[in-house]
Amino acid sequence: AGEEVANALKNSDKPTVAVIRQSGLSAAYWAVTGADHIFASKNSDIGSIGVTASYLQNVGKNQKDGSDYVQLSSGKYKDAGDPDRPLTEEERQLFLRDIKIVHENFIADVAVNRDISVTDVQKIADGSSVLGDRAKELRLIDDIGGIREAEKYLEGIIGEKPEVCWY
Repeated sequence: AGEEVANALKNSDKPTVAVIRQSGLSAAYWAVTGADHIFASKNSDIGSIGVTASYLQNVGKNQKDGSDYVQLSSGKYKDAGDPDRPLTEEERQLFLRDIKIVHENFIADVAVNRDISVTDVQKIADGSSVLGDRAKELRLIDDIGGIREAEKYLEGIIGEKPEVCWY
């Protein structure tokens, strides 16, 4: 969803401004990168450029309960990630491949949307986050501020009081 929101913001005919209040992490950060200008508080938690996927494996519980797993599927990987059986190393590598691809896409979008080199984004794309002032230094945001500052900024661009949309 973060990528979709970022694309919608980028494709808007009107100026777009995003405000990160408490946190803009992971997909939420990806989403706001599509805005023309990003504000955040100096205490906002920003970034977490990374991808995660996990699942709860029930194999041990099923064995303890006396349940047997029976696989019925149309292909070798159709039930990959089924929590009722162990993940094979081959399946794990498939999931990691896809996680890597999404991570690379995330990095590329942040680089393009924020006009930062891919190399610079890669340096901080370890899943960690930073607070507002550091995010500004890294060019993850444009200004320190909140709703009021964003409204003033936008009013200066459009010449009238802006309409605020909350998402």
